[in-house]
Order: sequence, then C-alpha cells, then structure tokens
Amino acid sequence: MARLEIKQTAHGVSFSVRAVPRASRSAVVGVHAGALKVTLAAPPVDGAANAALCELLAAVLKVPLRAVSIRRGERSKLKTVEVQGLDRATVRAFLGVDAGA
Repeated sequence: MARLEIKQTAHGVSFSVRAVPRASRSAVVGVHAGALKVTLAAPPVDGAANAALCELLAAVLKVPLRAVSIRRGERSKLKTVEVQGLDRATVRAFLGVDAGA
C-alpha cells in the first residue's frame, strides 16, 4: 500500500498532492506514489483548480481556508501543500490514509 509522506513544519504539516483537474467531481481518491491524489471538477484555468484544491482540503481537514496554501507547483499537477494548525496524526485521521514520516 502506498504511503502519504507528511512532513511536520513550524506551523503545521506539508505533503504532496497530485491534482487531476476537469474531473466529474472534486474528491480525495487515495494515495499514489507518495502523494495524495485529488480529483477536481474545476479546470486548470486562471487558478480555478488551485482554489478548488484549497477549498476541498480545508473542508476535508476541517480547517479554515486561510490555513491551506500551495507552497510549490501552482502550475503543475504535482503540488506541495501546507496546512497550518494540524499535526501528522490529525491529517492521517481526517484523510483516512497511511502516512509516513
């Protein structure tokens, strides 16, 4: 089984996300190659997919939208996301995935 690599940061956690835009619905679908795989209904135009990603993760992780930010990969399908105010165990519990160090 693939493991999501979650890193503890000074303000929360960071992890990789593989975004699949223009899907039929937005959802967290699992872990692929160490990254959280997320489908997004929004197209990758004018930041719509990035906004949809942040909104989805904020809802799933039960944090305010301002706590979720894209640190790397704004124009790529593979992104690094930081979530402030959470620890690795909490993220693992909310996402229902196996998490590595």
